[in-house]
Amino acid sequence: MRITGGTVRGRKLAALKGAGEIIRPTSDRVREALFNILGQKLVNSKILDLYAGTGALGIEALSRGAELVVFVDQSREAAQLIQANLQTCFPKPKASFLHHRLPTPHIRRLLDKKVSPKITFDVIFMDPPYRQGLAEHTLHMIADAHLLAPKAVIIVEEHRSVELPEHIGTLLQKDHRQYGETAIWIYDTTAEKRGNNTT
Repeated sequence: MRITGGTVRGRKLAALKGAGEIIRPTSDRVREALFNILGQKLVNSKILDLYAGTGALGIEALSRGAELVVFVDQSREAAQLIQANLQTCFPKPKASFLHHRLPTPHIRRLLDKKVSPKITFDVIFMDPPYRQGLAEHTLHMIADAHLLAPKAVIIVEEHRSVELPEHIGTLLQKDHRQYGETAIWIYDTTAEKRGNNTT
């Protein structure tokens, strides 16, 4: 598993051996495709990496110019792994780790206390364990928690057999792509505006 672009392109990341579905890193192929889609949106952005696992998505975002990444995962093994991978890539990474189970109705309060009051994010990554119903519940959490900066996007990785709704609150699904067994959904925050224009 390697960083596919940016200032530390090619840097190898550690994965937790024997973790299986507990920590399942996004493949290099999917990650590279995803970051090609995001392009310059990552530059100077604030990133929230939910179900962060190895930290590969957030670390790659830092490599590609993100200002700050907040990693969230319930696993202490993930916290240790992310810290090790950050140290491998950056002398002083602009990152924070929140140890908590997801989804949670308290995410706003936890972030205010751990990171910064009223912080909002330009990109949110979400890579929950496959086929456990967590993706849709977490999208509802995001929609309700006032986490999103203007023009924010939410990236969901799940198994291709999963179906996710087109609308969740003010979130609108704008893209859906498949890469083998993995699928990617991209949501933005323009659902309310588009809905008002519908006749």
